[in-house]
Amino acid sequence: MSAAGEPPDAQEYEALLQFLYMAPVGLVQLAADGAIQMLNPLSAQLLMPLSRDGGLTNLFEALAPVAPDLRSRCASYAEPHGQICDAIRLYLHAGEQAGGPQVMSLSMLKLGADRLMAVLTDVTLQDRRERQLRKTDAWLNAIMTNIADYALISLDRQGRVESWNESIQRVTGYDAAAITGQPYARFYPDGATTEAQQLERLREADDNGWTLDEGLRLRADGSEFWGSAMISPLPPPGDEAASALAPAADDEAAYCMIIRDISDKRDVSDNLRKATYSDHLTGLSNRRAFVEAADLELKRRKKAARPVSLIMIDADHFKAINDRHGHPAGDAVLSQLAQTMRGVCRQVDVLARIGGEEFAIILPSVGLDAALAIAERLRAEVDKTPAIYEQRPIAYSISAGVAVMDDTLDGFDGLIKRADEALYLAKRRGRNQVAAWEAPATEQP
Repeated sequence: MSAAGEPPDAQEYEALLQFLYMAPVGLVQLAADGAIQMLNPLSAQLLMPLSRDGGLTNLFEALAPVAPDLRSRCASYAEPHGQICDAIRLYLHAGEQAGGPQVMSLSMLKLGADRLMAVLTDVTLQDRRERQLRKTDAWLNAIMTNIADYALISLDRQGRVESWNESIQRVTGYDAAAITGQPYARFYPDGATTEAQQLERLREADDNGWTLDEGLRLRADGSEFWGSAMISPLPPPGDEAASALAPAADDEAAYCMIIRDISDKRDVSDNLRKATYSDHLTGLSNRRAFVEAADLELKRRKKAARPVSLIMIDADHFKAINDRHGHPAGDAVLSQLAQTMRGVCRQVDVLARIGGEEFAIILPSVGLDAALAIAERLRAEVDKTPAIYEQRPIAYSISAGVAVMDDTLDGFDGLIKRADEALYLAKRRGRNQVAAWEAPATEQP
C-alpha cells in the first residue's frame, strides 16, 4: 500500500498495480487505439507467442492474426462503458502444440472514453474437453433419437455395402442390386468425400469405437437430404480372442453404418454451427473451424500417410479498395472472393477466412501439382469476375501461395509458414499470381 498522506489517486493506482500483478488471469489496460498502457506477467506470457519482434505495444496489432475485427468491434461500441465482448475464443496455433491447438479466451471491457481492459485466459484444456463432449453428445443423440428413421447398413473392411435391407430403401431409395458391393460414398454427393477419407473414417471407428458426421446425403434418385451417418465396428463373431488373431476378411461384414434423415433439424443444427464455426461476413469457416480442421488432418495423416496441401490467399491492394470505395465495398469484394472459392473447390475442402483479407484452403488428398492447378484456376476466376457493389463493378485480384505437408514438418504451423512464404513470393513477383513454396538453397538436395 502507499505511504500515509499520499493522495487517494496514488493509493488507487498502487492498488491497481498490485491487482494486475497478482491476478490469476491475464489483464491488459489499453487506450482506445489499442496502445498497451499496462499489463501483468500472465498476459505478457500469453501474448508473447503472437509478437513477431518480441515487443508488445499495441493489443489490436498483436491480436490481428487471430482476431482481425477486434479493433472495429471496440471502436463501434457506443456505450460510455460496459462489456464489449465476453469470452470469445482465439485459436493461436493450427497444428498440434502439446497435444492440440492452444486456445485463449478474450473478454473486452470499456472503462471510459479512452480506456479499455482486456481479460485473457488460457482455455486450451477446457476447449479440448468441450470438443470431446460435443462428439459424445452427437453420438448419444444419434443412437437415442427417432430410431425408426434409421437406415441400417453393414459394411465390409473396405467400406463396401455388404448386405441390403429394407431400411436402406426406405431412407435412401436404393435397392439391393444398385447398392450391394458399392462403397458407402454412394450415399454422399460428388465431392463431399474422398476415397482416403472414407477409409480414414473406418480407422477412426476402429480406434474410438464409433465415428459420426453430418452433412448432405444422396438418394438413389439424385435428390439430397441432410443426414447424420454413424459408423461403428461390429463385434467379432465367435470367440473374441480367436477373432482378434483372425480379423474379418475384406468381403465380410465388419462395420455397422447408420444413416438418419435429420432434415427437419437442419435449421437448428446449421444455426448453431454457423454461430460457432462460420465467418459472419463470408459464410466460410472461421479461424476456429480452420484450426480444428487442420488439427484433424494432421492426426489423420499420422495414421495413414497421404498428401495434404494448403493454399494461402490474400486480396491484392485491399486497403486501397477500402480507401477508394469504402469498407462496405471491401466487404462485397471479400464476399465475392468467398463465393468464387466455393465454385472452384470441392465440398470436402476446408475454405476459411483467417484474417481481414486473408483466406486459406485445406486440400485433403491433393498433391502439389493439383493444388497449384486449383490455385491458378481460382486466381483466373477472380481476375475475370469483378465484385459488384451498388451496381458498380470493382475489379480486384488475389495472390496465392501453395505448400504440401511432408515428413520434415512437425505440425500444421510449419505448413502454414511455408504457404505464407510462398504467398509473399507471389506478392514480390508482382501480385495476381500463384507461387509454390521453395526450399532455401541450403535445404535443397
